[in-house]
Amino acid sequence: MVNAGREMMNKQSDVIGQTAEVLKNLLLEARTTTKKVVASLPNNIVFVSVIDMPQLSDKEMKSAIEWEARRYVPLPLDEVTLSWSIMPGAQPGEKHKVLLTAVPTTVISNYLRMFKLAGLEPLAFEIEALALIRSLVGNRPDALILIDIGAHSTSINLVDKGFLRISRNLPLGGETITAGIAQSLRVSTARAEQFKMDLGLSGNIQQIPQVMKASLESIKNETEQLVKIYEAGGGTISELIFTGSSSYLPGLTSYFTDLGAKTNLGDPLRVVEYDQRLEGNLEKIGMGLSIAIGLALRE
Repeated sequence: MVNAGREMMNKQSDVIGQTAEVLKNLLLEARTTTKKVVASLPNNIVFVSVIDMPQLSDKEMKSAIEWEARRYVPLPLDEVTLSWSIMPGAQPGEKHKVLLTAVPTTVISNYLRMFKLAGLEPLAFEIEALALIRSLVGNRPDALILIDIGAHSTSINLVDKGFLRISRNLPLGGETITAGIAQSLRVSTARAEQFKMDLGLSGNIQQIPQVMKASLESIKNETEQLVKIYEAGGGTISELIFTGSSSYLPGLTSYFTDLGAKTNLGDPLRVVEYDQRLEGNLEKIGMGLSIAIGLALRE
């Protein structure tokens, strides 16, 4: 048992060291001069809740939130790094909406160690959803849902008046679909990826392979639940915005139109200036940069 635990720690240490080495090489190739870093934490390793709290003094609020967090965080509080932010807009006598986040302390420690090995200075950590809001939503007054489809996971975030209200995560993404196609058709991963992008979700829905449909239906069902939760309170979801490296799937936005809201691909490049000669290349990878751009925009 002790040997197994030691072996696991050694493997984890190796991964941290290897990642730090990759970072150092990337920085050299990019010829960056700054050592300061703002890093994102994947939504699936962060516990996120929006809670109602009475209007209290700063000292009272801190104690009250720490006490209330015990109801929402599924780990002992001495094992997590707890943070919160009070959303503005509460009228006198109303309760505050508070965004509560908790990250396992071991996760923070591993990030700090990796950055130290890479010679970098971390300034802040934040969840990916907040960076996405910054790059894709800004201060829009309406309510919408951000759907970030990555390679291995998907986050679905309900945003109202520029603030995160609910965040859900699914352990599936673009590579899940590709692997399913490869296994079903008994072809290589490369051919499965090409098949996925060639066929997409266009045309008759009955022609979509079941392995693609199963993953997308999971994302759609989770999104639909958030739409219903918000509409049950009398609100309206105005738009579904897709981002992430796997959102380039042809026909993706059309596949979700039956949920009753506009569907569009996100455009994080709209908030940055860049050499127009790069436009063609950036269009191919722009949605994969949504989180990075959101972090860069952090005050």
